[in-house]
Amino acid sequence: MAMTALALVGCAPKTENPFFNYENWTTPHGTYPFNEIKMEHYMPAIEEGMTRGLAEIDAIVNSEEAPTFENTIEAYVNSGKMLEVVLSCFYNLASAETNEEMQALEVELSPKLSEYSTTIRLNEGLFQRIKAVYDQREELELNPEQKKLLDDVYESFADNGANLSPEDKEKYREISSRLSQLTTAYGQNVLKATNAWTKLITDEAELVGLNDDTKGMLHAKAEEKGQEGWLLDLKPTTLLPVLQDCANRELRKEIWMASNTRCIGGEFDNTQNIIDIANTRLEYAQLFGKKDYAEKSLHKTCAETEQNVMNFLDQLRDAYMPAAREEVKEMQAYAESLGFEGQLMPWDWSFYSKKLQDAKYSISDDVLRPYFELESVKKAVFDLANRLYGIRFIENKDIQVYHPEVSAYDVVDADGNYVAVYYCDFHPRDGKRGGAWMNDFKPQWRDADGTDHRPHIVNVMNFTRATADKPALLTYDEVETFLHEFGHGLHGMLTRCQYASLSGTNVPRDFVELPSQFNENFLGEKEFLDTFAKHYETGEKMSQELIDKIKASANYHAAYACVRQLSFGYLDMAWHTLTSPFVVPEGKTVEEAVIDFGNNAMAQVAVLPVVPGTQMETAFTHIFSGGYAAGYYSYKWSEVLDADAFSVFQEAQRLRGSIFDKEAADRWRENVLERGGTEAPMDLYRRFRQGEPSIDALLIRDGIKK
Repeated sequence: MAMTALALVGCAPKTENPFFNYENWTTPHGTYPFNEIKMEHYMPAIEEGMTRGLAEIDAIVNSEEAPTFENTIEAYVNSGKMLEVVLSCFYNLASAETNEEMQALEVELSPKLSEYSTTIRLNEGLFQRIKAVYDQREELELNPEQKKLLDDVYESFADNGANLSPEDKEKYREISSRLSQLTTAYGQNVLKATNAWTKLITDEAELVGLNDDTKGMLHAKAEEKGQEGWLLDLKPTTLLPVLQDCANRELRKEIWMASNTRCIGGEFDNTQNIIDIANTRLEYAQLFGKKDYAEKSLHKTCAETEQNVMNFLDQLRDAYMPAAREEVKEMQAYAESLGFEGQLMPWDWSFYSKKLQDAKYSISDDVLRPYFELESVKKAVFDLANRLYGIRFIENKDIQVYHPEVSAYDVVDADGNYVAVYYCDFHPRDGKRGGAWMNDFKPQWRDADGTDHRPHIVNVMNFTRATADKPALLTYDEVETFLHEFGHGLHGMLTRCQYASLSGTNVPRDFVELPSQFNENFLGEKEFLDTFAKHYETGEKMSQELIDKIKASANYHAAYACVRQLSFGYLDMAWHTLTSPFVVPEGKTVEEAVIDFGNNAMAQVAVLPVVPGTQMETAFTHIFSGGYAAGYYSYKWSEVLDADAFSVFQEAQRLRGSIFDKEAADRWRENVLERGGTEAPMDLYRRFRQGEPSIDALLIRDGIKK
């Protein structure tokens, strides 16, 4: 039905389609008129955007003027604006506010957009003009950002088949289309499988250990579905509290198993998709003469080679594994002291870990939540940006939003000058995928006349909702997540670049997590907590004793957390360092082969028993439908840098008395947040750091090194 409907709505008159008039929107700052945008507007606007984009490319190719930087490189990066506007809206909502019709359109669009992109990338006339400019680059009087853009444009064509033979270009076109469809199907399966699992609890005794807030949330979920009781699902706001707090071990096991068997067999199976994605990526890499996908993917990153990545993972493994094993031994002994019998299983870890943390530090989410009321946290996060960078957030109710729960803000500097638009979207919905992220609705760039088009940035989260008798109270981890995503947001909001493709978070993926992870560090600082951590009922500030406990518990199970991240990195690299197609061994099913492969890849950092029939890779969207294929290591890579970067602020605090040090913040803003991808990222970092980074700050922060 959805596909038929889409075919019918493709003929909506252009005059009724707001996307056809995007250059003349009268909304504040030219923001999206979400109230006017309907499903039937997307396909005609996308088709028109592709038509215009190809016409703009033809105009470049057919120009009688000799190729120049302006008429070829700048003209190319400025083409396709209408399509970018439509797709930015569509794909943001496909993640944050989707529905069956939008998902069907996403599937339909995938091969069309892949074909559009490939057609441009393989346009021989366009590439020859780009190459002509590139070949004379030493004679051109270009500024550093223009040089970087020229290099990026040329390499993007070369990396995407421009130098291939005609036969191989056709192979590339087919591979790109196939891969696009596979990754789209994978991501949709994860969302559908996550939404498909629910469990209604009718006996409150089964939820023993859950606090009233969580039970209130689960009861509200049941009421929304017209059911009596408490409705469990696989969204993080349910999954994590059940695993941490519920004393019902069978229920913990059931929900853990449901999460870790998502998309293994059944209606939403992803095991064959994984094999097809990995093999298609290998085929793609080998088309370019590379031995595997990692070699093709890493050459423009900070790490540069897969050997450097593996050495990095191994270095952290060797540093953290002894401590991780000791943490597991301690947990086993502690659980046994409470009467537990047998070996700790994955569904036991969070439950006993939280109990041990409470025993050691008398600190828990239940203790901390009252101090982290969402509105207070939001104000504190905004105030942090003001203290460091001088920007303010002013809610603007005239800016239209895509859902009533979304808030929109004007971001202004100390003089009241417009800096950006910021949207925030906090709570889970059925149409929203899990996790938390930052994106832009509009990037930042400057016109040739110097006009600065400021960005429109969105943060999307899945935080605990308010209940009937309490406001939304966040866990410590949720506050940390907010700071993380807001760090990405600052990278997008404060950027000051000439070209959109180089602005904001358009940096190598092993650098993109640095600003976000850096921003998390402030949560461990008393000077920051003192600005907002007050009990939502009494107004009492968080005590020094509680802050000290937070600081003391900051390293709790840091080694376990590290090796868990390393396991994901090893899994990612295993799939993307295949040098021959993955073949299901004789005598095994597809499901068994994929599970075994994943478990073998993660074995060297496994510290808990492996549960037969389970593997997280079938729902590992980061690498199979996101942008982190052969790049998941970048989270730890960025963590090394973020600890090193924050040590600059800690040193400034010792020297000048405040963690909100303006001198350090100015260097951070000028060299990292504003510069986007205009220079080699490690050059930017060294300029801020005024030296080379070291792993020592992370080892010290995690308590591995004294």
